[in-house]
Amino acid sequence: MGRVVFLVDMNAFYISCESTRHPEIIGKPAAVAGDPINRTGIILTANYEARKYGVKTTMILKDAFKLCPDLTIIPPDHKFYESKSREVMKILSDFTPIIEQNSIDEAWLDMTGSEKVLGLPMVSAKKIMDRINKELGLWCSIGISENKFLSKIASEMKKPMGITELWKKDIKEKMWPLSVMRMYGVGKQTAKKLHDMGIISIKDLATAEKKYIIDKLGKIGSELYYYANGIDTSPVTLNSGNNMKSIGRSVTLPNDTVDIECAKKILLELSDDVGMTARKHGKKGNKVQISIKYSNFKSVTRQTTVKPTYLVKNIYLAGIKLLEENWNNQPIRLLGISISGFNNNYKSDQLSLFELPKINEQVDDIDKIDNLESAIYNIREKYGSSIIKHGPLIKKM
Repeated sequence: MGRVVFLVDMNAFYISCESTRHPEIIGKPAAVAGDPINRTGIILTANYEARKYGVKTTMILKDAFKLCPDLTIIPPDHKFYESKSREVMKILSDFTPIIEQNSIDEAWLDMTGSEKVLGLPMVSAKKIMDRINKELGLWCSIGISENKFLSKIASEMKKPMGITELWKKDIKEKMWPLSVMRMYGVGKQTAKKLHDMGIISIKDLATAEKKYIIDKLGKIGSELYYYANGIDTSPVTLNSGNNMKSIGRSVTLPNDTVDIECAKKILLELSDDVGMTARKHGKKGNKVQISIKYSNFKSVTRQTTVKPTYLVKNIYLAGIKLLEENWNNQPIRLLGISISGFNNNYKSDQLSLFELPKINEQVDDIDKIDNLESAIYNIREKYGSSIIKHGPLIKKM
């Protein structure tokens, strides 16, 4: 047998995770969303019972309630979902060492040669699905093919709890009749351009003149043309700290805020997560970026250059500086911060962390701070991440 690639896609991941600790929502329409008390925010994930009413991801909560008045809403708990994701990946690692995690709820597996031990692809896929369900109480769909693109397309064909094979020999019958919007890598803007070119189905794209597609769409046009013909030579790349390009965290707030002090506390918690993750992988970055999404859904990202660091304090201070300089005082619904530039040794004079305004405690001893954060990291690794928190993050009793 030739190359075999699986795409394991967890079904309605966030709300499925919640059902493992809230069994009362099983079989009832439910979703993970913003503020369940005030009925504000957007739908992050809806279960399949809710989807039958037309409830969809990114839908405004008040609109979701119009479609489904009995919808149960649970606020998001991203750390819980990340923990469950790690448990899923651990199970997958028992089937193959070559895993490329594509997002929190899906991963490609290179299963080439595994049929000698695990059986034919459909058999091993069923084993994976059953183990995830038995051990974690979660369901997945699995796409099977000889490359990453086709396995991704296959994983979308039967949801929930579907296992689908889509080999290159099958694409004319199974894939070509689909809309180009079903293709991985085709967003709304690209789909519109394709439609304007008279390309509606994947077959239209696959049988079009290649030069015409490239002239209209550029490099992405070449990639999509090959994908439509079932061609994808990209390897399943083992995830490791060595190929990280950035480390970031963001959160949609339960309530929109115009309070700068509230925003700073949120940035501190996010910076703590980013810094500790960067320390875990030994990654010092020299670019800090913040993301702000306002209540009107307009977004802004701003970046600054710093001396290479993974210190929580440095990341946080850079983020605060960017926040103060770029917030337009409109209500914020989402905040994010990230660090990147891990391979650069550029020494910056654009932002001095020793001269930031409105900071009570200056960074006057980098080694001391590094040792302190290293000790915090080690304690958390042993006793859990909640054992030590920064002062502003500890809620007053």
